[in-house]
Amino acid sequence: MEFGQTSKTYSLNKSTYINLRWIGIIGQFITINSVKFIFGFEFDYIIANIIIFIGALSNLFLIYIYKKAHLSNRSAFNYLLIDIIQLTALLYLSGGILNPFAIFLLIPSVFASSSLEIKTNIFLISITALAILFLTFYFQELPSPLNEIEVNDYFFYSIPLALIIALIFLNYFAISFGKESNIRKEALDKIQEVISKEHELVSLGGQAAAAAHSLGTPLSTIKIISDELYEQFKNDIDLKKDVELLVSQVERCNEILRRLTLNPTIEDDFIDKDLSLADYVKEIVSSFKEISAKNFDIDIEQDANAFDIRKSIEIVYGIRNFVGNANKFAKNNIYISLKSDSETSEITIEDDGPGFPKDVLSKIGEPYLKSIKTKDKSKSGLGLGIFIGKTLLEKNNAKLIFRNSETRGGAEIKIEWQNKNLIDI
Repeated sequence: MEFGQTSKTYSLNKSTYINLRWIGIIGQFITINSVKFIFGFEFDYIIANIIIFIGALSNLFLIYIYKKAHLSNRSAFNYLLIDIIQLTALLYLSGGILNPFAIFLLIPSVFASSSLEIKTNIFLISITALAILFLTFYFQELPSPLNEIEVNDYFFYSIPLALIIALIFLNYFAISFGKESNIRKEALDKIQEVISKEHELVSLGGQAAAAAHSLGTPLSTIKIISDELYEQFKNDIDLKKDVELLVSQVERCNEILRRLTLNPTIEDDFIDKDLSLADYVKEIVSSFKEISAKNFDIDIEQDANAFDIRKSIEIVYGIRNFVGNANKFAKNNIYISLKSDSETSEITIEDDGPGFPKDVLSKIGEPYLKSIKTKDKSKSGLGLGIFIGKTLLEKNNAKLIFRNSETRGGAEIKIEWQNKNLIDI
């Protein structure tokens, strides 16, 4: 991604940034004038107040001129650069790196590290490090009478070294945690989108069934008339082909309506009824059998999970996600078993595919996870489906175990509930 393009993805919340800048500007103003007029320290406070005033003007520009709700990556970089330069100028006038407030130089880059593009973060870190080095060698002495303090060279040069180490350390963790947070936020947004689409499909299924029912009567009338026309004109060479085409198209319409009627009706029954976990598994597998040539081996213990559970779209979609993954990666067979006793219910989904790559097995369940060893790009995912399924099922009190099957050779997923939690869903 080019530096100029990052504004499409990375940004800072303007109101939050403005508030933080006001805190900094007011704090600088109070500190500078307190040191001058309360403690009586001597330094060039007029220039210091002018620098603070420039910072206040830039904040007013953000409030009244910059109309967007978020600062783009480039705009955020420019304003954070102003913050670093402003604070560097204030520190230059008041002792440089020996000023205790030099630690505030770390704030702009750390604040931005979780929200801006990595290149921008590196630029800000580099500029901050240069500012620290500049203040180490170029500065006006500490305000009188603090300028009479003698500092050992070892202590003096340890200060910028410590600040630079802290700068790198804090930014590294802020960037890492910010990246993880952004990834999870994006993945959770995908979950909301998936659930919303699932509800839309249910609604559309009902509408399709209603449309099919409404169209059934007029189409039947058309079919009767077309059959009569065929009988009447079957000996007419000129009209016969047209009537045959009409009859075939009516039949095709009937077939389409049968499909519309069949699938939505089954789906509606599935959605509206409280079924047992075993029935849910059967319904989900049936939907895959219609579109897959692979073999589904289902083993459900007798009387397993005999009680009905309240319909939860999260449970259905979560299980369907893992069955879909097994169907995608299996060579020929998918094995699904359901065991239940008085305390727990457990679904195990296995396949005879390649299994989970070893380099990502310990991280299974994280979003946007991709193995570097996968050769078949058509079957390499980003881990988002597993993350969605895992999150939806864990939201409904399930415990999940991911591993490679010792008996089947492929992936194995165990989903377990306490029965009391299934009843309470």
